[in-house]
Amino acid sequence: MRFAPGALKERFSHLPRGDGLGLLALLLGLLTVLLGFILLSDEVGEKDTQHFDERVLLALRRPDNPELPVGPVWLAEAARDVTALGSVMVLAVVVGAVGGFLVLVRRWRTLGLVVGSTVGGALVNSLLKGMFARPRPSVVPHLTEVMTESFPSGHAMLSAIVYLTLGALLGQLVDRHWARVYLVSVGLVLTLLVGVTRVYLGVHYPTDVLGGWMAGLGWALLSALVARAARRRSPALREEARGETHPS
Repeated sequence: MRFAPGALKERFSHLPRGDGLGLLALLLGLLTVLLGFILLSDEVGEKDTQHFDERVLLALRRPDNPELPVGPVWLAEAARDVTALGSVMVLAVVVGAVGGFLVLVRRWRTLGLVVGSTVGGALVNSLLKGMFARPRPSVVPHLTEVMTESFPSGHAMLSAIVYLTLGALLGQLVDRHWARVYLVSVGLVLTLLVGVTRVYLGVHYPTDVLGGWMAGLGWALLSALVARAARRRSPALREEARGETHPS
């Protein structure tokens, strides 16, 4: 297939300049994350990352006693507290609280996007875990309970979906650029902390967490694309995004 010069420019010429660049950035980001996840999952499936994964887990434990993690005594308990921020129950509470706020301000369509993104991401995570069926790490004792397969990390993936989506959503409610950057940054930091603690507690390999981050970011980007398309087709949703809802 041959493209005439400026084909992409003509393709998005009907969009405002900012919208066109934003859409291209979302598409490029989604493609990059998708390719990265495919390459990583292939390496994991071939067990090419196993040696690296096990070395990292062992490096986080004391050489004389692998049951004890490196660092001060309180760090393991702190890691368990932080990792809970990516649990299904905590994320459900967070989404429920935000959903309640959206109900109060009558942003029904935005609520639908948030719930759809979260529930859809949880289903995709379950499908991916069943597809790869990677056993949990056995090279070190687990410091918290686990029940499902290892790849990709559900805590990492779901925290990326929920916190990044909510960060972007709340960013629509503020006018200042620095405030939007702050909200998204908080989502990123929470996602990173949850993933790191899964490795520290010995319940996930580093590549499990990396795969979860990639899958979660990819789903969040896809949800953003769906939201953009929905806003273009729905004047009511555009009004919600601008905070112009009216009481019924």
